[in-house]
Amino acid sequence: MPDITPNPENTLHIKNMVCNRCIMVVKSQLEQLGLHPLSVELGIVVLPDAVSDETYQRVKASLETFGFELIDDKKSQTVELIKDAIIELVHYDDNGLKTNLSDYLASKLHRDYSALSKLFSETTNTTIEKYLIAQKIERAKELLMYGELSLNEIADMLNYSSVSYLSAQFKHVTGMTPSHFKKIKGNKRKPLDEI
Repeated sequence: MPDITPNPENTLHIKNMVCNRCIMVVKSQLEQLGLHPLSVELGIVVLPDAVSDETYQRVKASLETFGFELIDDKKSQTVELIKDAIIELVHYDDNGLKTNLSDYLASKLHRDYSALSKLFSETTNTTIEKYLIAQKIERAKELLMYGELSLNEIADMLNYSSVSYLSAQFKHVTGMTPSHFKKIKGNKRKPLDEI
């Protein structure tokens, strides 16, 4: 069985991968280039061999047509890993929001949370907490658009202590209440990579 441990020589860090479709697109593009990734996850691709400069440029050009970017510097890579972990937690792990965010990120990235928080704030001009809130509000918008869950159920799913707290945060971020958002049925959602 091949070693799929990421190392700098065979690992690509990719910005703007935010969903399972992104993973499929990236994997498909790499396979079309004759590369056979060992793993493709949000933000990270591990290839069987070291990536040459020529291969890197081919991959970069191919992925840019789909809105993805290769990330070279370590700080940006770490920030993207933080974003990917939060997106995964909010949008794909139904019980994940019940966990402590700082413990989750420290465990997932194998780094001290205070160092991650400082790096994130310096690089993005926002805090991890504000980024988490923005993602939770986008998830709430998505769930409101589906119309399958009550506001109580959405608040519980997103680990809000009450509906009023979710409503207040929703209004602060979007400028409208959840019920008004649901009523207008306009697509006011943002792509996850633009949050």
